[in-house]
Amino acid sequence: MAAASAVPLREAVAALAVADESRDGYQRDKFRHWTDADRDGCSTRAEVLIDEAAVAPEVGPKCALAGGLWYSSYDDEYVSDARGVDIDHMVPLAEAWDSGASAWTATRREAYANDLDSPPALIAVTARSNRSKADQDPSTWLPPYAAAQCGYITDWVSVKTRWGLTVDNNEKAVLVEKAAHCSNVPIVVGIA
Repeated sequence: MAAASAVPLREAVAALAVADESRDGYQRDKFRHWTDADRDGCSTRAEVLIDEAAVAPEVGPKCALAGGLWYSSYDDEYVSDARGVDIDHMVPLAEAWDSGASAWTATRREAYANDLDSPPALIAVTARSNRSKADQDPSTWLPPYAAAQCGYITDWVSVKTRWGLTVDNNEKAVLVEKAAHCSNVPIVVGIA
């Protein structure tokens, strides 16, 4: 991974390359996900649940989680059962495919799907909000909790930049418009 650099949000949005998207050939299983890269017995999903818990769960044998509490920024809710929490790929796998991942190796797609090195890449949210988002980009879906939208846009741009993913015209227009109403905070991105 290249050294991280800080770029103001609006500059990062402007730098995103625009390209047409294509879903041709996409299959979710082309992104091997929820692996156990560090071989500690916990999958990527469990690692995110542990890292993002507002109240830490107990971690039992085979990384079974009990108890815990999670905050879902998409809808401003707390969830007290890990089964009610989904791990959202900030930029969904299908959207990544459309935006350049179709040309990647299987190894790079696996690294993307399990990216624990960049906190915005994977986020614990309510199952309901994750499923309502599905594979949409910000031109058709934003978190229902309005106060979370600037953070969401910032995280979206961070992930797209980190992985060298493109945006389509509608997506770019919405990112430019939304970023204009958000703090022009520097985003720190380490290129994958």
